[in-house]
Amino acid sequence: MSEVLILGVDPGLRVTGYGLIRVAGREISLVEAGVIRSDDSAPLGERLRTIHEEFRHVLGDLSPDVIALEELYSHYKHPSTAILMGHARGVIVLCSALEGKQLITYSPTRVKSAVVGNGHASKEQVQKMVKASLGLSAVPEPPDVADALALALCHANELQHPASSARGRRGK
Repeated sequence: MSEVLILGVDPGLRVTGYGLIRVAGREISLVEAGVIRSDDSAPLGERLRTIHEEFRHVLGDLSPDVIALEELYSHYKHPSTAILMGHARGVIVLCSALEGKQLITYSPTRVKSAVVGNGHASKEQVQKMVKASLGLSAVPEPPDVADALALALCHANELQHPASSARGRRGK
């Protein structure tokens, strides 16, 4: 396998985390990670425009080969949270398409299984494994960055072990 740059994205209306990793054979390294923040007090359209503009900059600056994104799901206790997150996720999907980037989606349990080995792992377990897998001195902060890096690591796992892992779904 040649070198691949994978951008994991954890979309959120307030904070969107992103993390770019380089995969070269069995070697995985962190290239860059960060967050895009939108103003809580701004109207929804303004917040989505901020995410759009900032994510287009991230794509332009980092030039990933593929983007790994979490599939949309809803907790019955918090359906409005899922709906709001869906707006931010839609912006990420649109930006990816406009830039001609390959988009792969993974379920939360698939990400946890790939990173920790347990599809029902806690957030803390995922964060610790992201830290260990990338040889970091501390758990990535804020948690949105760790979640984005977990998505990127999940896709790296898929590339390295295609026969033994569940397939991600290609975004449309």
